[in-house]
Amino acid sequence: QRVVLMDPSEDPGDILRANRSREKAFVFDMVFDHRATQEEVYVSTTKSLIGGVISGYNATIFAYGPTGAGKTYTMLGTDCEPGIYIRALDDLFKALEATAEEMDYTVSMSYLEIYNEVIRDLLNPSSGFLDLREDPRGSIQIAGITEVSTTNAQEVMQLLMKGNKQRTQEPTAANKTSSRSHAVLQVTVTQKSRRKVMGEEMLIGKLFMVDLAGSERAAQTQNRGKRMKEGAHINRSLLALGNCINALSEKGGSRAQFVNFRDSKLTRLLKDSLGGNSRTVMIAHISPASTSFEESRMTLIYAYRAKNIKTQV
Repeated sequence: QRVVLMDPSEDPGDILRANRSREKAFVFDMVFDHRATQEEVYVSTTKSLIGGVISGYNATIFAYGPTGAGKTYTMLGTDCEPGIYIRALDDLFKALEATAEEMDYTVSMSYLEIYNEVIRDLLNPSSGFLDLREDPRGSIQIAGITEVSTTNAQEVMQLLMKGNKQRTQEPTAANKTSSRSHAVLQVTVTQKSRRKVMGEEMLIGKLFMVDLAGSERAAQTQNRGKRMKEGAHINRSLLALGNCINALSEKGGSRAQFVNFRDSKLTRLLKDSLGGNSRTVMIAHISPASTSFEESRMTLIYAYRAKNIKTQV
């Protein structure tokens, strides 16, 4: 459960700096090394959330980290090594089939990206930019997004692969197919009991799976012009997310913290997942390369803060 981050520029014989070491140790719920398989990562991070979604809780999974550290691989995976999206939906459909005798269920999903602070529908890219609105119950809706109903994980895989091809990807110095946007897969499970009861109750559980864009330093990705602007937008929304995480993790402290969810579309969309009725997992990715020491350090600090959030379910 421990990550020890060594400073690559450190010289063990340097007496003057012996106590100024930048070596840091972090403790997390789970730590995986380079030998971990997709299955292992899925089972120990996400599998336990699926039962909650079926009983009407919300769940969110984030993939966070610097450009090129493997976020899209963890979430989407490849054909022979599917990632968390597919494994989670597979388990979800299996668990729903088990309750099919007494429950009627529908599963609808939408897949969108947030690029330069505008929302695009990845399943229907021709629909242009979409608006975030709030419905009377106070939950955030996206006006005009395509919702697909399906109970087959294979269909979903094809949809996601198709959607991912629509995603804004541009080469940077750090990564040939760098995702320049945050992708959000939103799965809504609605269940109604088959027995005719007086007060008909519905269970609604939402599962958000978020593949964030890489947090990046322009020096590392050597961005210029348009790429640089994108990078600024990416970092702005990640900063807004970081600010919300900071404020939430300090809640209950000496001063009442205001959590600014409206700073970016990303945090507004995920408002419930961060502070409200939701179980949230953040999977932070770091690269073992000594050149990305700073990125790794910032990522670990970010994830470590997220660990201190207490949500009231």
